[in-house]
Amino acid sequence: MTTRPKPRYQQLKESIIARISSGELRPRDRVPSEYELVDSTGVSRMTANRALRELNVEGYVDRVAGVGTFVADLKAASHVLEVRNIADEVELRGHKHSATVLRKGRRQATKDTAALLHIARGSALSHVQLVHHENDVPIQLEDRYVREDFAPQFLAQDFTQITPSAHLSAISPLQEAEQRVRATRPDKHVRKQLQMGSAEPCLLVTRRTWAHGQPVSVARLYHPGDRFELTGHYAPPGTEKSYQGNADIIELRNVKK
Repeated sequence: MTTRPKPRYQQLKESIIARISSGELRPRDRVPSEYELVDSTGVSRMTANRALRELNVEGYVDRVAGVGTFVADLKAASHVLEVRNIADEVELRGHKHSATVLRKGRRQATKDTAALLHIARGSALSHVQLVHHENDVPIQLEDRYVREDFAPQFLAQDFTQITPSAHLSAISPLQEAEQRVRATRPDKHVRKQLQMGSAEPCLLVTRRTWAHGQPVSVARLYHPGDRFELTGHYAPPGTEKSYQGNADIIELRNVKK
């Protein structure tokens, strides 16, 4: 099966993103202008304009009229997702986060996982399963699959020292996320790892994240139902917030003191 070449604007975007990810271009560095990109790459001005315009919309760069285009602060760009790193959540509560890796290796994409990641069934994926602890109490079992072409060094990471989500965000800001939440009856393995009773409810969050215009990771996050609650606060655009907490964020919080 012949694969169509990517459009020139997409190739140009990925080239600039690669320079940002590698550190060649750092936050607030000036990005080549449309004219400079035309001269250096041979693309049309329309192609250069589209590439820079989409990079701006996706949060990689900031365009300042009459001044130029600059690399955006990657931390600020990734914050648009409103998806939090569990280690940060635990530490914000003043508690200690730790993790135990249960499985790590390459896996073939199942029919369901392949559909979620827009790849062919049987494609190679990086897989990790680990348990997150808060003050040595298990609070989440993370079962994650990642596209190898997005994170080729994923399996080389020590996930007792860095969370999978932190590593993925460091590679490239994630511009889009989908989260589905439902109650489920976990299997014996999940119950054992989370130290759950046979009748204890479980909250399952399926999180899918995008970068470079395509889904790159899917994670199934299991939480003991009696230890967490789903909470959030929303204020419509243009409405002054009376609530001083984190608006427009839906999060899982530890309900045990």
